[in-house]
Amino acid sequence: MSALPNRVVSLERYLRRPGQAPVLLKRLVGRHLAALREDAGLSQGQAAKRAGFSNSKICRIEQGSGKKPAEEKDVTLLLGLYGAGPDEACLVRELLHRAEGSVWWQRYSHTTLPEWLEQFIGLQESAETIRTYEVQLIPGLLQTESFARTVISLGLPMAGRAEVEQRTQLRMRRQEMLARPNPPSLWALIDESALHRTLGRPDVMREQLQHLLDVSRLSDANSAITLQVVPRDAPEALSSNTPFTHLRFPEQDVPDVVYLEQLNGAEFLERPEATVEYRALLDRLSAAALTPRATRELLKKTIQDLSA
Repeated sequence: MSALPNRVVSLERYLRRPGQAPVLLKRLVGRHLAALREDAGLSQGQAAKRAGFSNSKICRIEQGSGKKPAEEKDVTLLLGLYGAGPDEACLVRELLHRAEGSVWWQRYSHTTLPEWLEQFIGLQESAETIRTYEVQLIPGLLQTESFARTVISLGLPMAGRAEVEQRTQLRMRRQEMLARPNPPSLWALIDESALHRTLGRPDVMREQLQHLLDVSRLSDANSAITLQVVPRDAPEALSSNTPFTHLRFPEQDVPDVVYLEQLNGAEFLERPEATVEYRALLDRLSAAALTPRATRELLKKTIQDLSA
């Protein structure tokens, strides 16, 4: 019984924190309903049968998946079924209402912003800590506009100029969260090979590397961004040839998420045994990587070599 007040207090903290992305609030509502169901001693199948839902519907509600939040009448039915108190039920419904709010990225078309990317942006915007490992490219949050446009053009050779420009501006807009008050902490690990892969014109690459150097210099005064390069000969670099991002949120009501981007989609891992494994891999990569100071020295040398 002692966990109940703690859960209510946690929900109240989310209500006091402005600007939470709907995708996070949907997941929070789902996690809370799952906890209530477990407290009531019901399996997903039992809850679905008593509520008159399909098993897949209960699963979707608890996962917070889909573009829209669960319907209020369905959530209210489940709250009653699980015996939620009036104050707790009121908080859950208020979070559900906030999950229906609009966000800046919704103005982009589905072509530019598929559902999996919309989900990732929402989670990234709500994260407290973003740890990312990039194998072949500079992380999107640290790309210059010219470099981003080049990467998008090469990655989508059939896209028209307007689509490339829209995707480029979306990527630039996403970076603004790093300049807001109380930004998320970004810890970026970049494989050294990405620094030597010149995409497009040499001046675009020089500008990109200079931007990384400037960001790294700022990190001495701003601990919100940490940049490290993983040497090409580091054995730990063989542990993963796929870029991934690990997200952690302010409260532990929403579990860590690992984002794995694929050619035409993405995978989101939430099982603790999976996210813990990726977090441990990030720790090993960070230990094997150059220090931020040594990273700056390597960036300076690489810029000089490009300019020679």
